Formats: sequence, C-alpha cells, structure tokens
Amino acid sequence: MIANFVVIWGQRAVVLSGLLNTVILLVIAGVTSLVLGALLTPLLMSQNKVVARASAAYVDAMRCAPFLLFVYLIYFGLPTLGLSMSNWSAGALALILYNTAYMAEMLRGVWLELPTALIESGKAFGFRGFSLLTRIILPPVMLRATPMIGNQMVQIVKDSAFLTVIAVSELTHEMTGIQSTYFIPFAAFVTAVLLYWCICLTIEAGTGMLNKLAEERRA
Repeated sequence: MIANFVVIWGQRAVVLSGLLNTVILLVIAGVTSLVLGALLTPLLMSQNKVVARASAAYVDAMRCAPFLLFVYLIYFGLPTLGLSMSNWSAGALALILYNTAYMAEMLRGVWLELPTALIESGKAFGFRGFSLLTRIILPPVMLRATPMIGNQMVQIVKDSAFLTVIAVSELTHEMTGIQSTYFIPFAAFVTAVLLYWCICLTIEAGTGMLNKLAEERRA
C-alpha cells in the first residue's frame, strides 16, 4: 500500500499540474460567475416583467439542469451550431454560466432581506441606477452573502471534477490517468480526495475571515 503512494509521489509533477488547473478553474469561474451574478440580480428584481421573467427562466434552467449534461451540451452540442471551442474553454464556460445562476439567486435572496430604509436613504442622497447598485446595495449584500458565496465556491470545486469527461486536465482527470497507468485506484483517488479537501478548507478559512470582518463592520 505504501508503495502505491510512493508511485503517486513520483508523479507529483502531474498531480500538481492537475491541482493547479483545478485552482485556476475555481478562480476564473468563481470570480466571473460572482460578477455576472451580481449583474444578473437586478434583472431578476426588475419591474419590467419581460426582463424579470427572462432572467428567472435562465436561472431556473441552470438550477434544474444536471451540470454534466450542461457540459455535454456546450462541448458537443454547440459545434453543431458552428460554435467550436477547446475543451478547457468549454469547461470554464460551463462552470461560469452554470454557477452565475446560483450566485444571482443567492444575492437576490440577501437583497430582499435588506432594510428598506437603507435603499431609501441612498436614493435620498441622490444615488440612482448603477451607482445605487454598486455603492449602496451590493456592498452589504456581498458581506451578508459571504458564507453562501463560500459554499458555492466549494460547489464549483466539486463541479470541476466533471470536466474530466471532456478531457480537461484538472485534478480528477490527472489522477484517473495515473490510476489507469499504474493500477493503483485507492492511492490515486484518496490523494485526489485529500487535495480537494485542502482546497475546500482553504475556501472555508478565507470565507470565515471575510465573514468575521463583515460582522465586525456591522457591529
């Protein structure tokens, strides 16, 4: 058994490459989906029924569709429409579009809980439109939503493992390759689980720090 982990250590360059790619996907998808989710949230709450319903339809579609099926749709389906892309680009796009819906829905829920007086005060000081959104509404929304955003980041890490089906060289894909070559499934996949755990613990630690700062600010 120990010899199997020695083999994994011998392939540490490949393992670290997969780990790095997973972290890169997390950063790109996490940041982009959060920004797009913040921009989508006002559309979900728009007084224009067409805009609100169209936005809600997108959110519902993403929340109801299995992520793996969505990956297949983008990587294999879009080329039939003349929209071909690399496996990496398709994987990143799938993560972004899918998680944007979840980010927007979380932020919408927090927005609805904001005190009405806060928004009215912003309007009284002359804030309107985009300035009201970015300077009055989004800061407290982001602070209150920090724990949920952290949870969604963890979900992005887990979703990224599905990208092995389109041969994106993330952690699961690289560990599967090592297992297939050396026939050491236990050592390979235990190592993968531990590395995913480390990523998630890092996210939780960062989220905890931000949440503590948010509580201190509210106090």
